[in-house]
This record gives sequence, C-alpha cells and structure tokens, in this order.
Amino acid sequence: MQNSGEPGAPAAPGPAEGTAPRARLISPLLWMFLIGMILANVSGQMFYPLLTLYLRELDAGVEEIGLFFTLSMIVPLALQIAGGWISDHIGRLKAIAIGSIGGTLGWIGIILSPDWKWLLVSQSVGAIAMSFVAPSYDAFIAEQSEEKNRAKVFAVSQTIYQVVMVVGPLAGGLAVRALGWRPLIWIAAVLYFGATAVRLSMARKAAAVPRSGNLDFKSFGSSFKAVIGMALSGGVVTWLILSDGGRDIAMGMSMELVPLYLREIRGVDVAAIGVFNSLFGIASMSMMLPSGHLADLRGERYPIAGGYLLAFLSFGFLLFSPVPWLAGAGFSVVFGAGMGLMSPAYQSLISKAVPEKYRGITFGFLSTSNGFVALPAPWIGALLWKRIAPVTPFYVTALAALALVPLVMSKFRPRRETA
Repeated sequence: MQNSGEPGAPAAPGPAEGTAPRARLISPLLWMFLIGMILANVSGQMFYPLLTLYLRELDAGVEEIGLFFTLSMIVPLALQIAGGWISDHIGRLKAIAIGSIGGTLGWIGIILSPDWKWLLVSQSVGAIAMSFVAPSYDAFIAEQSEEKNRAKVFAVSQTIYQVVMVVGPLAGGLAVRALGWRPLIWIAAVLYFGATAVRLSMARKAAAVPRSGNLDFKSFGSSFKAVIGMALSGGVVTWLILSDGGRDIAMGMSMELVPLYLREIRGVDVAAIGVFNSLFGIASMSMMLPSGHLADLRGERYPIAGGYLLAFLSFGFLLFSPVPWLAGAGFSVVFGAGMGLMSPAYQSLISKAVPEKYRGITFGFLSTSNGFVALPAPWIGALLWKRIAPVTPFYVTALAALALVPLVMSKFRPRRETA
C-alpha cells in the first residue's frame, strides 16, 4: 500500500522545470505534473493492490507469490540510484518521461503474459518507470516550493495525488467482478499510456540544459561519494536509512499478503478488498493537510512518529476483529491515516536535510539501500505464513512499527547536511 523529498533554500528552478509563482501553493506546471501522476497511478492502483490475487489466478502458490515480490524488487533497486543521478543532471521531467517509456513496455508485457513467470519479467521491465519516477517525484515538488511552507506543498500535492488511492482500487475491484481480469488489465494499461503521453509532452517542452555537470562516471562518483558521506555522518540521513531499513523489512513481510489474508482466512471477496483499498486512500488523504501543517509548525518528527503508532494500532483491527468486513475496513482506515500522517512530513524532512543538487540521487540511494536490505522480506513473510501461522508476519510488522516511535522522536531533528 508505496510511494516516493527535498531540502534547503529553494534553488531557482532551471528553464527545464519552470518557475513556480510564489503566490500560489500549487503552480500551473505542478498541476500538469500531478495530472500525469494521477493517470499513471490510477492505472497502477486498479491492478497492483489485487496483484496477489491475480497471481493466484495464474496458479502461483503462497511461497511463489512471496518469491515473485522479492524478485520483482531487484530491477528498481538496481536502477534507482542511477535514475536519481540522471534526474539531478537532465531534469526531473525528462527523467520521468524516460521512466514512463519503460512503464509502457511493462504494461504491454503484462497484457501478453500467459503465466506468473512471464508476469515477473513484465513487472521487472515496468520497474524501470519506478527507478526514474520515484527519485524525481519529490525532488520536483520540492523545487516548486519554499522551505517555510515545504510540508504544506507536499501535503496539498499528495492529497491531490491520493485520489488515485480512492478511485483506483475501487474501480479495479468492481472491474474484476463485473468484467474479469483481462478487461481490467487493458483499462489500466490504456490509462498508463495516457500518462506517458502527458509526460512526454512536458519533457519535450523542457530545455536541454544539464542541471549540474556532465553525465559521466567522474560526475556520478562525486555525487555518490557525497551521498555516502551524508549516510555515514550520523545525522538525519543516517537515521532515515536505519529506520527505513527496519520498516521496509517489516512491511515487506506482510503488506502483499493482506489481500490473501482477507480473502482466504477471513472470507472477504475481491470487490470488498477493492473498497478497503479505497478506504485506505480516503483516510490517507484526510490526514495529509493536518500533517503538513503540524510538520511546518512543530517539526516533522511528530507526524512521522504518530504515523508509526497508527500503523501499529491498525493491525489490532486486522487480527482481532471478529467481523471480517470490520477487520479489513478498520485496518485500511487506521493504516491509511498513519501513512497519510507520515508521508508529507517524511518528504519535507529529507528535503531540509539534503543539498538540492543531490536530491535525486539521495532519494534513489535511500530507496536502494533500504530495498536491498528488505529484498528477501516478502519471501520470508510467505515462509512465516506457511510454516508458523498466517498471522505471524502481521505481528512482526506491528511490533516493528511500535519500536520505531521512540527512535523517530529522538533522532528525526532536521539538520542541513553539507557535501
């Protein structure tokens, strides 16, 4: 139920990105950017929250499903640092357009995949999109804001974007029940093709001016060395890596298994699971503006810690509610509220800790370093399900979320890193 910040005095955006009018919280350029993101992610949210169930339709077992999600993480992990570095140099819009071409090829592969093994190949090709889009998304938004209202801009942008978490899963669940899997995949693919067209149009309008030096190994080495220095400095970036690694391991063990648990253990049907994912989106969206306001007013660590606490509490609904529908709805609402509370503050915190010229590669590095640590997590979660009990991975995730609350409160104080 993962998505994708920036720091410091805002650098003047280059001609490729445009200048955000400071009187507006959301600039016209950012509106167009969000339209492309909405199209792409409505597409994804129609299909990917139900992917576990589609793999079942393709005769994948529980352990094979865990292996699928573990292996599908390899490509984005391998490419995100390079994608972020390229984004820093050629501009966010061009990098996102490159990623969208990979995503389009991935959707074509999904349409043609006859079994779960070919679907894994298609998923890996489509992951090229994540590798370029994820590091660029928050970096672009930060460049359209001032530091004093950075969290609010993230909150408003993500609130608008979160419409995908409402419309996508609901439409996907209803489409499966009314039309079947193949029509759902075609509808989602067409929406993504539309997003790619929007992104290519924006990229063509961007001036072909490098943002900071040449695309060569020496430049990459210099940027990578700077990011490693921040990671080892003992500051916010260090603790972000450590805490996110623990979180990603714990979340990876259980989140892809939630639809399977609701359907096969609690007896909830596919359409209802789509509704639950929409409830997640509504709850997440409702918390983003309060999160941005609280982060700008009191500091980012308060909403982030609150988000982890709500994530812990959400598993109480999932595991202990005697009514299956309440288990799914309660979990989705409380977990969604936690993620919505956490997300804008998290991006704002990174944006204040990392120099602007290293934002893209830093986001890529954070995703890659934590992702490699968490790479076996879905497979381990599936083993815990099969060999101990289906509830085991959810207990692990809940306890990890609770353990992160005191760490966040003590360590997540923004401090500008030097590089």
